[in-house]
Amino acid sequence: MNPVWLMRMARWVRNPPSPARVKLVVGVVLVCFLIFGVEYFWGWPEALTVQKVRP
Repeated sequence: MNPVWLMRMARWVRNPPSPARVKLVVGVVLVCFLIFGVEYFWGWPEALTVQKVRP
């Protein structure tokens, strides 16, 4: 583990993030899981798939 990460963790223990910041991070993680779940169970839409350009 990098010593910079240890310093960052120590700073978080001394000055924890606000409840609003924690809610924001949890919300972003939940949205990411939701998008992953939709893509995993129903697949990626064909209309949004990139088509290879033929020369």
